[in-house]
Amino acid sequence: MHSKSATAALARKHLDRRLTPLRKTQDLARPARGWIKAIREALGMTTAQLAERMGVAQTRVSRIEKDEVGSAVTLRTLRQAAEAMNCTLVYALVPNEDLEQIVRQRAAVLTNERLSRTHHTMKLENQALSERDLNAEHSRVFRDILEGDPRRLWTSQ
Repeated sequence: MHSKSATAALARKHLDRRLTPLRKTQDLARPARGWIKAIREALGMTTAQLAERMGVAQTRVSRIEKDEVGSAVTLRTLRQAAEAMNCTLVYALVPNEDLEQIVRQRAAVLTNERLSRTHHTMKLENQALSERDLNAEHSRVFRDILEGDPRRLWTSQ
């Protein structure tokens, strides 16, 4: 296996293992009014009290809460608000499927694109492959893509 490919496969396996528990946790979706406001209110803290703990004006806290709901808050601000409420900011991108599955699906798309172009040209030249040969070629191209440079998976063909 190509070293970049092997390294990427190992990284995918490691990340998949770490991310699997998060993928199954639908309860982590942001509350409609945002995490900051939800936790602040659950703690019984006013915007003025949070502002004081953050070292900002009360109007800034209101703006931060609105920005969070609108997906316009920065990670730095989220971290600052979390620390002021004795929380830890957890930041993750959670793939909807296993990373390995995403890569294999992409490799399948590329394989089909390559073979459909080649097969079409060969049919026009009266050199079409038999179904058995086409399946064998499909397997070979798919394996070559997976074992090749993983960065090539995401380049437009």
